[in-house]
Amino acid sequence: MSAPTTTTGISDEVRDLANQEYQYGFVTDLDTDVAPRGLNEDIIRLISTKKNEPDWLLEWRLRAYRHWLTLAEPTWQHVSYGPVDYQDIIYYADPRPKKQVASMDEVDPELREMFDKLGILSR
Repeated sequence: MSAPTTTTGISDEVRDLANQEYQYGFVTDLDTDVAPRGLNEDIIRLISTKKNEPDWLLEWRLRAYRHWLTLAEPTWQHVSYGPVDYQDIIYYADPRPKKQVASMDEVDPELREMFDKLGILSR
């Protein structure tokens, strides 16, 4: 038996679940280096620079991106979903580097708290 669906094909139960307030309280607010939303050659160059990649890898990524632009989204899977807005995605985010520490006692307490919430031993 399937759940009743609305005209968009999403069940009311799934929609209610997706729209409810996050209840588990897990939020991590770390200083993060984030690239602008979207994907284009400038973003690819920016990410490559941030990752300190060699020129040959940047060129390979740019060729792959240019090829991707020529492709049509596949339809063989026979699923129904709205169009993906590739320009509304952040493709790079990395915590900003902090000073090196000698022991876990010197680690930022907020980071240790996050590790504890995740169940990662912080010895």
